[in-house]
Amino acid sequence: MTKDVVTVSPEATVAQIAKLMLARGVSAVPVVDAQKRPLGVVSEGDVLRHFGAEFQGKRAQWLRQLAEGEELSEQFLAAIGIDQRHARDLMHAPVLSAGEDASLAEIGDMMLKQKVKRVLILRDGVLVGIVSRADVVRAVVENLPDLLEPTS
Repeated sequence: MTKDVVTVSPEATVAQIAKLMLARGVSAVPVVDAQKRPLGVVSEGDVLRHFGAEFQGKRAQWLRQLAEGEELSEQFLAAIGIDQRHARDLMHAPVLSAGEDASLAEIGDMMLKQKVKRVLILRDGVLVGIVSRADVVRAVVENLPDLLEPTS
């Protein structure tokens, strides 16, 4: 489990989130309120989705409709070129979470059943850690000798 969890507020912008994930080497960030209670999660995929060709094509189409044959000002185009969406607009909610006492097997099962890459670890509803698929694989490898011993 990672205890030093990188988080963002619901007001963090797409650009801030992308920069933070890159700087800290993480693929997702929990969105938390002032009391560190999780509200959602924003992943690299959520950020990427808003900069992909499909979204940019839709943006261009909306602009053409808005302009209705008129030329749009450069200032307007520059302003909308900066993504103004916030974490609250991108996040997936509700979050998948477990208590601190959850076993590795329970967390692994949750990930498989829910098809998620991470589980938030909570204490009394407050974020205290995060377990990623890499954490589960690492724990399995570290405990491989014990796991391979016969149980009977």
